[in-house]
Amino acid sequence: MGKMIIGRFIPVDSILHRMDPRSKLLLVFLFICIVFLANNIWSYSLLIMYVGALVAISNVPIKYIYLGLRPIFWLIIFTFILHLFFTKNGELLFEWGWITIYEEGVRMGILISIRFFLLIIMTSLLTLTTTPIELTDAIETLLGPLKKVKFPVHELALMMSISLRFIPTLMDETEKIMKAQMARGVEFSSGSIKSRIQAIIPLLIPLFVNSFKRAEELAIAMEARGYQGGEGRTKYRQLVWNPIDTIMIIILILVTALLFLLRT
Repeated sequence: MGKMIIGRFIPVDSILHRMDPRSKLLLVFLFICIVFLANNIWSYSLLIMYVGALVAISNVPIKYIYLGLRPIFWLIIFTFILHLFFTKNGELLFEWGWITIYEEGVRMGILISIRFFLLIIMTSLLTLTTTPIELTDAIETLLGPLKKVKFPVHELALMMSISLRFIPTLMDETEKIMKAQMARGVEFSSGSIKSRIQAIIPLLIPLFVNSFKRAEELAIAMEARGYQGGEGRTKYRQLVWNPIDTIMIIILILVTALLFLLRT
């Protein structure tokens, strides 16, 4: 099992899996907008409870969430440290030489890290509960009005879907190449920063070669099936908006209204 959950689909039965992919896209888009409205512990607590409830009803094993979040923990820590040392507002909590830590720096570091954490979980839930084909159909449907101005909606949706599908594939290939290099004595987790960078460079060449090979195979397969773009194509699977989709949208609207009340 790979460590990258963005782009993977977990085939289990849950409320989120049965939802229309268009409603899930709208939920994620609206959540990305409202998460920036939170500015205190109470508003963030509300968002944490909302995301926690979605994780619970998704029936996705927690180990997938944990393994998917583990690679970005360092990025979250880095974001926290930036706010910790460069935000100079509020009461001075610690001072040692040129290092100063203020109350507002600690507060902003924690809140921004939580915001980043919630965004990653929400976007991951979208791909964990929705197949790439469903995502393609949903994006194409939601962007449908742009076809009137000759915008290549179908091609854009297809490229986004292929990109999401190849993220876990490329991560798995990277892991295989790293294990092969480690079997030959290459060290990736020890040594100086310069030696680590030099050890990573040999990974890039086979990874790029495999990526181009897969892209060529995909192009040949699509050409063999007579793919000529989205013009005149019909859909085997029809998207159906269910009552649960409306309920979930209403719940998020209520969460947004409550978020405004909790803001300071």
